[in-house]
Amino acid sequence: MLKRLLPHPALSLTLVLVWLGLVNKITLGNLLLGGILGLILPALTAPYWPNRPRLRDPIGIVAYVLIVIWDIIVANVQVAAIILFKRNRDIHSQWICIPLELKSPEAITVLAGTITLTPGTVSAVLSADGSHLLVHALHADDPDAVRDDIKARYEARLKRIFP
Repeated sequence: MLKRLLPHPALSLTLVLVWLGLVNKITLGNLLLGGILGLILPALTAPYWPNRPRLRDPIGIVAYVLIVIWDIIVANVQVAAIILFKRNRDIHSQWICIPLELKSPEAITVLAGTITLTPGTVSAVLSADGSHLLVHALHADDPDAVRDDIKARYEARLKRIFP
């Protein structure tokens, strides 16, 4: 019974928190409406998630999020420096092909989203077989180093989080 009422407990909690963040005011009514949304939306969408992903490493998830936040901050400063201080002819934009060891569609989506969230890089195309991700880097003197950094910093951690 509880599984039918709360098919995705983490999603339910996330929806309540997002709702409270959107309304920007914690009242009984907002909490009640967020709770209703947190119960109804996952229950309605549960049939579309027959094989929902299993996450193995909760501490790894927190570490991953902190690393991504740090990388976004650092990349913002780096991109600002590139835009402000580099001449156009000194900027080396590159297309970089990242071979993927990840197999889970959810893990690949998180990786592509992480790359896109980080200023200066954008995920452009996933190969049809899901084995390669094409990334555009605003400035990369060494494309192999960018590829290796993405694989070591993000993909390796996602392999531990997603089975």
